[in-house]
Amino acid sequence: MAGLRWPPPPQAEEHGQQQFTFTAAPAQSDEERSSVAADSWSVKSDFGSSTIDLRAASDYSSDKDVPDSTDVETLQNFCDATYAEDLANFQEHGHAGELCFGSEVLDVLVRWTKDLCLGGAHQDLSTCSVLDVGTGNGRLLQELSKQGFNDLTGIDFSEAAIEVAKNLANREGFPHINFLVDDVLETKLEKKFQLVLDKGTLDAIALHPDGPVKRMMYWESVSRLVAPGGILIITSCSSSKDELVQEMDSFNHRKSSSVSASNGESSDGTSMFQYLDHVQNYPHFISSGVQGSRVATVAFVAK
Repeated sequence: MAGLRWPPPPQAEEHGQQQFTFTAAPAQSDEERSSVAADSWSVKSDFGSSTIDLRAASDYSSDKDVPDSTDVETLQNFCDATYAEDLANFQEHGHAGELCFGSEVLDVLVRWTKDLCLGGAHQDLSTCSVLDVGTGNGRLLQELSKQGFNDLTGIDFSEAAIEVAKNLANREGFPHINFLVDDVLETKLEKKFQLVLDKGTLDAIALHPDGPVKRMMYWESVSRLVAPGGILIITSCSSSKDELVQEMDSFNHRKSSSVSASNGESSDGTSMFQYLDHVQNYPHFISSGVQGSRVATVAFVAK
């Protein structure tokens, strides 16, 4: 599923499976989870905390028309049309298109992800299998490749997005990145990955009228894609860090009855998750006297 995208800032943009072991952060109290974290912020809309109105004015709002969140069929058409336009611009002018969340957020996310993985038992990033869910134009995987990651796969439900990603990767010298048309909610992938990233896809799912049900489907699906001991990293501008952790807790509660005590994996092949870490150094703003960030990134380790 294509990630939600915002215009880039004015400055120019820069161009065998192994087990990873992570030590999870101490469990948080209910009081801590119910608070509004100083380093995360939830962008609300009339539909509640699990949906987002991209047409609301903010530093991250798009200058393109976004389909109404009550229209069931327009989101994929919108994504296809948007990336088809990007592909045409690329073929005619060589323009790379917009960056989801902007280059500053991308830079922070990439550095933080690298440091998090280096904190695992295996420090050879080239052997870490990576999946980018809703890859869009694939720039996140390009930046991870620059940091030493080599086993890279990006999926998106938009054929136009995948075509853009392939063209950009070839032009920038990353032909080894594997891009596939695939919908995370009905994924055909059978491989488990040591690192799974989502930058805006869970936000996009919330735009669906059946958002809460679709989000449950999302957790079921990604839990089959993350290898035991691997990590899932979700970046959102719709949910705060606390809300993402609570959503993870709800998924674990639903799955707890089917979990095998021997290996932590349920009978249907899904894994449960545990909070690992979150980004604390995104650009901040002050709203009603509270300091926060419009973007939250949270890492979970698969048990």
